[in-house]
Amino acid sequence: MDKELEKIGVSADEKMSEEEINKLFLENLNKIKCPKCGKTDFTDAKNFNLLIKSNYGDFTEKDSAPVYLPGEACQGIYLNYKNVVDSLHPKLPFGIAQIGKAFRNEISPRNFLFRCREFEQADTQYFVRPNENKEKFEEIKQERWNWYLNLGLSEDKLRWKQHENLVFYANDAWDIEYNFPSYGFDEIEGVHDRTDYDLTQHSKFSGVDLSYNDNGEKFIPWILETSMGMGRVFLAVISDAYTKEDVDGELRVVLKLPKHLAPIKVAVLPLSKKEELSLPAKKLFNDLNEKFISRYDETQSIGKRYRRQDEIGTPYCVTFDFDSLEDKAVTVRDRDTMKQERIKIDELENYLEEKLKN
Repeated sequence: MDKELEKIGVSADEKMSEEEINKLFLENLNKIKCPKCGKTDFTDAKNFNLLIKSNYGDFTEKDSAPVYLPGEACQGIYLNYKNVVDSLHPKLPFGIAQIGKAFRNEISPRNFLFRCREFEQADTQYFVRPNENKEKFEEIKQERWNWYLNLGLSEDKLRWKQHENLVFYANDAWDIEYNFPSYGFDEIEGVHDRTDYDLTQHSKFSGVDLSYNDNGEKFIPWILETSMGMGRVFLAVISDAYTKEDVDGELRVVLKLPKHLAPIKVAVLPLSKKEELSLPAKKLFNDLNEKFISRYDETQSIGKRYRRQDEIGTPYCVTFDFDSLEDKAVTVRDRDTMKQERIKIDELENYLEEKLKN
């Protein structure tokens, strides 16, 4: 439907009244067709609150006290802005970060994590002096881009997309998009120059002066915002790491997570369940687990155990075999290359520590 409206140059925004929107569509109704059924008998435009309404405290049906679940996590930052300034006396520029729930009254939730009514959001609000936003905005954009590269996301699957129709209070707005396997490019984070709108509105309607006092100079700071959907970022990381390979005619599924993100760093696998191997292998596991998050597995063949660790992204598997009883060494297998290396047990911790740094 949005594409049909774009073709004939029809657009509406949040500043228009219900009557203005209906008049606009009435004048163009014969040009608009439903892309699925081809019909033109649309109902009138109606007000739709994207916030989810609830009640708080003691209320009755006739005398309710409506409240609204937060549509954005950042509102908590604005509400606490004065507390932060008064208690910490931070020097500009400074930022406040927050992770929290956001709720949207979506008309038709769809596309897995991309149209949800409840989701996890992570925001930063960066406060700068008025009109000192452009250079810092570009720095923040670069920092956010580098952050995703450090998560291991492929740079050729990322792109910037600038907002064409800015909301009325915004100075500039860009999205970082990731090319998801099933959905194509979609937003994972927005970076916005919101000018002084937010603090000005909070000050206006609360009656509290939210000016920043810098050696007698008072002004409302401008805000540079970053906002990401945690679920979308998680999906992007998993999508990028999920790999299928042909190994000697067999399918190998491996989660090639960056080593610093892998939930399990090391797996200790005795070649046999026999006590002569399992007991020293468990001791080795207990020793390594104090330094690295480790997993012990002695069930099924060694090949199947390797595959299990591949699927959960464990970077290194340590095999304790019968030769280990004699040479005091173990075989270390690399998840990504599948190459194996014989390492002395008393050198193993340092070896793994160096490998996991890279």
